[in-house]
Amino acid sequence: MTSKLSKMAIKNCCVVFIIFALAIVQAVGYDTELYETSACDSTACFDALHGALGDCSCNVDTIDYFNNVKIFPRIQSLVTKDYFRFYKVNLKKECPFWADDSRCAMKYCHIKTCSKESIPGFESGYENEQEEEVPAAKYTEQAQTPCNSDTDHDPALGYLNMTLSAASQYEIAKWKAYDDSVGNFCECDDKDVEAEYIDLSLNPERYTGYKGPSAHRIWRSIYQENCFRPKLNPYQSFPYVLSSDLGNMCLEKRVFYRAVSGLHSSINIHLCSKFLLSEKKLGFAAPPEGEWGPNLAEFQRRFDPSQTFGEGPNWLKNLYFVYLLEMRALAKAGPYLEREDYFTGNPVEDEETRDAIRNMIGVIYTFPDHFNESSMFNGGSQAGKLKQEFRDHFWNISRIMDCVGCDKCKLWGKLQTQGLGTALKILFSGQWDSFEGDPDQGKLMLRHKSHKRLQRTEIVALFNAFARLSNSIRELENFRHMLSSQTETQKKGIFGNVPGDVGAKKELCSGGAKPKIWS
Repeated sequence: MTSKLSKMAIKNCCVVFIIFALAIVQAVGYDTELYETSACDSTACFDALHGALGDCSCNVDTIDYFNNVKIFPRIQSLVTKDYFRFYKVNLKKECPFWADDSRCAMKYCHIKTCSKESIPGFESGYENEQEEEVPAAKYTEQAQTPCNSDTDHDPALGYLNMTLSAASQYEIAKWKAYDDSVGNFCECDDKDVEAEYIDLSLNPERYTGYKGPSAHRIWRSIYQENCFRPKLNPYQSFPYVLSSDLGNMCLEKRVFYRAVSGLHSSINIHLCSKFLLSEKKLGFAAPPEGEWGPNLAEFQRRFDPSQTFGEGPNWLKNLYFVYLLEMRALAKAGPYLEREDYFTGNPVEDEETRDAIRNMIGVIYTFPDHFNESSMFNGGSQAGKLKQEFRDHFWNISRIMDCVGCDKCKLWGKLQTQGLGTALKILFSGQWDSFEGDPDQGKLMLRHKSHKRLQRTEIVALFNAFARLSNSIRELENFRHMLSSQTETQKKGIFGNVPGDVGAKKELCSGGAKPKIWS
């Protein structure tokens, strides 16, 4: 009897162990299964991408037309100018949050830097353009009469003790760093010793093969640790805030989340539209770096409702939202931006750049439904505390970009994050609130090199980031046409498909398939 009981106990233990093991395998393999789930062959990504955006008076269709017809051709031409083509950045910073244990080994991850001498206008004062003007020449050392020539002067009585302790120097350095960062929403590392100039035209943003745990950790850290959240999602391995929960957050926190989500959507669209389709180099006409182009299946895997708990279309709407946010920043700083020098040392191109800026800013002024930032951060000390928290969260996100394990991904991540941070600075730092209604302030700020002036790197990042958002919205139109053509082809029964097969596949897609994690 005892022997039978022992055998039964062992058997029960084995069953429990097997169940436990299966549970672990399912949990570990959950992400992998999500990534391998096939997307539906339908236009579901775009079916809900219409109407009001929420948190503003604008709608998707208005932005679609305005961007694709008026903004896209202008901004894409503008960022090819020398002033916007060269971006100074430090890509050698260590990750401040965890050991950077993953590096992309693909050749497409690497970037091409350029020497200072190759930067247009560098030898003519490119670097020193933004230094504040020195006092009048009569106060320089060369213009002074030596004090020892005065017979009444006693150097000992006028001795000035310039000694500073190491502790005092350290504290003063912290004060200066704080003063320099007030109003900024992200780190600016263009003054770092290791900062280098990058020619953006030689390093286009596209798919590099950077993925897996390292890439996932970046976005999980952003969403789970640095975005405002009403509560934890009930879905395993899904770090994003569900749209149904956004209503439980105040306007300021919703704006923050939607801006970050929109930036993420834009980056994903860039990777899908410039995907490595083939590395083969057959024939004389084959491109030397492989064949790149739109990958419709990849786009669906990232945005199809069946792969994203129904959130894909909302993520695409967030792209339009952050576009609206950055366009409003350009409009608010427009009088200032129209009077910038945009110096590169080439008078002809510099004038063309200024004309192009004035033309595009003029078009932006005509947009009928700009984002209204004045409705945010109102409410006394509590609002001020929330604004500081808002700023601190985004500052952290800009530092997380130093943890990206692919140089090209890091380059474009840092640029687009700084661009959005510059837009937030214009909208919410308070430095620009009285500027918009007084265009003459633009002349005053430019003449005196005020500390409120945007740095060259900030302007380059702002316009390039906006260009990337504009490009994403334009690429959505291409994917919409591709999906529509694919659906029509299937309905006509081409390539062996019949209408019944399409209906069966749609039913299969909507019937309980696990959604794909958005990476």
